[in-house]
Amino acid sequence: MPDLSHGTADDAAAVNELRSAVMRLGRRLKHQRVDESLSPTEMSVLGTLSLCGSATPGELARKEHVQPPSMTRIVALLEAKGLVRLEPHPDDRRQKVVSQTEQAEAMLEESRRKRNAWLASLAEGLDEDEWAKLRAAAPVLEKLAHL
Repeated sequence: MPDLSHGTADDAAAVNELRSAVMRLGRRLKHQRVDESLSPTEMSVLGTLSLCGSATPGELARKEHVQPPSMTRIVALLEAKGLVRLEPHPDDRRQKVVSQTEQAEAMLEESRRKRNAWLASLAEGLDEDEWAKLRAAAPVLEKLAHL
């Protein structure tokens, strides 16, 4: 694995270009929302619940890299909107388990569909070589997102 703190100028330039492109693309994707009433953080929490299943607020806070009191507020907002439900923890009565509702699942599916369609329309401008590179890069970007 390359040590980028002592890497080549080409490595540093590639990291800078990657950072810039991911940030720009991420900002543009955020504008492809289905429900404008939800913050990006609220959408992220729903996405985490969809991907990982039910979790305690503390587990969600760790996965989302926020403080537990912030997650408690986010969960309360999502519950008030009918997007999550809180149930007693099966092993610890002091805790609650957060689960997404069917309404949240439907909204996330529509959001994914809209964002995928938007990305697909952008990708129509790629040639076959660029498509091949994109297909090869996707698992690497996914790995980076979860490190």
